[in-house]
Amino acid sequence: MVRLTVDADTCIGCGLCVGSYSTAFAFNDEGKATVIDDIDEASADEVVATCPVGAISK
Repeated sequence: MVRLTVDADTCIGCGLCVGSYSTAFAFNDEGKATVIDDIDEASADEVVATCPVGAISK
């Protein structure tokens, strides 16, 4: 399992991570993604690659 991080300054709140991995991501009060739980390695690689602005990292 991997704990990802979200750069809140870079996040645009598009929701791809939250929609695809709602067990690992949620929106904070500012409408930005935040990490709420660990994610498996394969899913981590996918969500990092999917973020349109590169706000998610390992």
